[in-house]
Amino acid sequence: MQPLLDFAGDFWWLIFPLMAAAGGAAKSWERASKRRHERRIETLKIKAQLKQAQIEARSGGRARSTVIDSAPSVAPNDLLVRLFAEHDEITARWLDYELDVSKLIAFPAMSDGRQPLTAAFLRAKRTADALRPASAEATVTEQQVAEYLDAVGAYAVAFEVAEKDARRLRDSTFTETERKRLDRAQKLLTVAVDESATQAERNLAYKRVREELDGLILLSDEAVDVLEKKVARELTRGPEEPA
Repeated sequence: MQPLLDFAGDFWWLIFPLMAAAGGAAKSWERASKRRHERRIETLKIKAQLKQAQIEARSGGRARSTVIDSAPSVAPNDLLVRLFAEHDEITARWLDYELDVSKLIAFPAMSDGRQPLTAAFLRAKRTADALRPASAEATVTEQQVAEYLDAVGAYAVAFEVAEKDARRLRDSTFTETERKRLDRAQKLLTVAVDESATQAERNLAYKRVREELDGLILLSDEAVDVLEKKVARELTRGPEEPA
C-alpha cells in the first residue's frame, strides 16, 4: 500500500489528464448506449407490428394476403427492403474508407482489426452479412426477420462508434517516425493520382507510397486495385490548338 501512496504523491498531476480522458470515454459510451437504446425500442416496435400483422392475417383466413398488403410498413418483405437499404448504406460508408488509400492514411484505425472498436464493427458486419436473406422476396420467418433486424441495428451502431473512435485517434497510435512516413505517403499520393503529372512521375510516386506504407498500413487487394487504376489512368488532354 505504501509504495502505491508514494507513487500517487509523486505523480499527483497525472490525475487531470486521466480525468479528461475518462470523461471523453464516458461521453462516447453514453452516446453509443443511447443509440443502442433507440435501436432496441425501434426493434421492439417493429416486432410488435409484425406479430400483430400475423395475428390479423391468420384471423382473416382467405383475406390474409389483403391484410398484409394493407399494412406495407410491417410486411416482412417491405421491412427487408428497408433493412437491405440500411445494410448497404453502412457497407458503402465502410468501403469509402477501405478502398480509399487517402482515407486509410488519415484514419488508419478503420482498417486495423487490432483496434477493439474496429474489431467489434467487423464482427457485427460478419453477423449482419450472414443473417441477410437472399432477397426481399425470400420466404422468411418472423424469427429470421427479427434476428436480421437486430443484426443490422448492431452493425449500424458498431460502425458509428468505430468511425468516431478512428477519427479521434487519427495517427496517434503511431510513433513520431511512423507519423512522418504517413505524412510523406499522403503527399506522394497526391502526386500519384494527379492528372497533370506525367505517367513516370505518377508511377514513381505510387511506388514510394507503397514503400512508406509498408509495415504501417495493410492495403487490401481491392484498395490496391482501385489506386493502381487511378495511377494508370491516361492523362486528360484538351483539344489541340489549331496550327
